[in-house]
Amino acid sequence: MTRTYTPWFLLVVALALAAIYLFPLYWMYVTSLKTGSEIFANPPTFWPNSPNPDIYPETWSRRTMPVFLLNSVIIAGGITAITVILGTGCAYVLARYRNVWIDIGLFCVLMLQVLPASVMVTPLFVGFNQIGLLNFPRTAVVLAAAAKAMPFFVVLVRATFMSVPRELEEAALVDGNSRVGAFFSIVLPLARNGILVCAILTFMSAFGEYIYSKSIIQSPALQPASVGLSGFLGPNSTDWSSIMAYSAIYVTPILLVFVILQRRIVSGLTSGALK
Repeated sequence: MTRTYTPWFLLVVALALAAIYLFPLYWMYVTSLKTGSEIFANPPTFWPNSPNPDIYPETWSRRTMPVFLLNSVIIAGGITAITVILGTGCAYVLARYRNVWIDIGLFCVLMLQVLPASVMVTPLFVGFNQIGLLNFPRTAVVLAAAAKAMPFFVVLVRATFMSVPRELEEAALVDGNSRVGAFFSIVLPLARNGILVCAILTFMSAFGEYIYSKSIIQSPALQPASVGLSGFLGPNSTDWSSIMAYSAIYVTPILLVFVILQRRIVSGLTSGALK
């Protein structure tokens, strides 16, 4: 293969992989518009013969989706706030101070990322029950999910801080600024793009939090949209049209946020978050 055709070949491969990856999204939207019989038609139809857009307002009202989506936003916002506030300081310390204890701390942070949520949910549930935090289930979910999201945020933001020249801080200290003042006036503004990108990724991931919410939150009025989706699954029947419509309503805001902010996300990652 000549060098001239290599970029075109790689482009075709990338487009094919993107099509495979995005096909489930297309199938979700198409299936939501199909009738019950057409969903199980063989061979399957790749576009509904008689689209039924009424399924969306029906699902919106029947499943009280505004309540579920509001809970998802509250939980995701709390997780993101705790992660950004605590994780930024932790990432700065791990990036600027190097000794054996810092290396041990970074290793522990990475080990927390390895542990799956399904393993941690039982001891967290028992611990929250003993301290009475289960009386505030959304708060318990926010704390548990924030602890899970913290390692990912710290590792990425640490790389962002490491890309900021140390000489700028030293110059600020020579000019009479304190370490805290240098952090807020010099380092934080230079790293804000990478921090913002990591915060967006954290929010998008937290918006789909399921395991902790399903295990800790028992009241439907406090459950997020990810848990509300399981209400369509019955022992004898499954309403696939409503499931797909619910999923489409749930996923579309996140897709729109990603499309709108994709350039900022990519530029933030390439400018230092993954260096």
